Amino acid sequence: MRKHLLALGAVLALSPCLMAQKIGVINSMSGPEAPIGENITNGIKLADEDLKKKGINLQLVWEDDTGKPQISMSAMEKLATRDNVVGVVGPYTSACSNAVAKLAEKYRVPLLIPAAAKEEITRQGLKYVFRMNAPADKYASSLIDAASSLGKPKSIAFIYENTDFGTSTTKTAKEYVAKKGIQVVADEPYPKGAADYRSTLAKVKSKNPDLVFMVSYVADAILLMRQSKEVGLQPQAFLGAGAGFTTTEFAKERAISENVISCTQWTNDVNWPGAKEFGARYKAKFGKEPTYHAACAYASMMIMAETAKNAGGDRAKTRDALKSGKWNGVMGEVQFADYEGFTNQNNHQMLVQQILQGNYETVLPAKFATKKAVYPFPKWK
Repeated sequence: MRKHLLALGAVLALSPCLMAQKIGVINSMSGPEAPIGENITNGIKLADEDLKKKGINLQLVWEDDTGKPQISMSAMEKLATRDNVVGVVGPYTSACSNAVAKLAEKYRVPLLIPAAAKEEITRQGLKYVFRMNAPADKYASSLIDAASSLGKPKSIAFIYENTDFGTSTTKTAKEYVAKKGIQVVADEPYPKGAADYRSTLAKVKSKNPDLVFMVSYVADAILLMRQSKEVGLQPQAFLGAGAGFTTTEFAKERAISENVISCTQWTNDVNWPGAKEFGARYKAKFGKEPTYHAACAYASMMIMAETAKNAGGDRAKTRDALKSGKWNGVMGEVQFADYEGFTNQNNHQMLVQQILQGNYETVLPAKFATKKAVYPFPKWK
């Protein structure tokens, strides 16, 4: 018996693929981005459940960066050098992801970013950095194309937080509207988390833009729309570039969120394998609708864990397999490709949704639409 146990121990020691895969998670579990961080955490928890059913055991090492780049960098250093993880899923925000990316390359640790938008993250030629979600240029083009297909807007105002996420998304949007011949009549960056935006919104109102394009996280998205109503800002459409405009917290504010158009990486009514089931399961377990961040995180962990297991827990082999692999699941078809200056970027299909009767409904592209869009934005009540 003793010999059998020793033999089994030797096999396990020599076979990393039979052991739990140690994978790091960097996420904003506290701080201002915690509501979205909760979605990422929950998506990973569901992935962990499904991976166990496949016989893949994980040893997840969780790190809370509170949404701060310096803390995120310290977490990456720890995961790479002390915890010796096979790979890392995260972080959430663009600022944190961009800060961590070069460390992943330095330590040769595969990093799979689930939901950060800044283009630069995967435009630096980094071999160990991969991204699941579509970057900022897709946020802009999907929303502008949607508005152009619904009406004939001639002018646009930009209101955005002066962070990596806000400035990078707005930069690509301004470049895109220039190609479309839409005039920029206001360009208003703001300090994230301010208490009052009414003077900025009144200034935008005086320009009478056809479109108002906003880039914000949850708290600012709610306050901006609430104060837009107060000052009587009345464009043809309010366009919310993902993030705060795609959360249940925002949708619940029906007096100010109804008919806002936003772009998203995922909805539970899209016909990607398992998407509907994932949405229903998430709601049953956590008591609320998931945002796209949950689906992005779920798919990212499923891919990272399965790839690491098949690579025997070897970082370099995991990186190579992420580069060469193809998957199809709740996020649709996934492949980390090099194109248009991007490296290891999933060329993901964005969806356009609108809040109708308090619910997010997919309105574009037409083949994914569940409801017809309301346009122009109705008069404030």
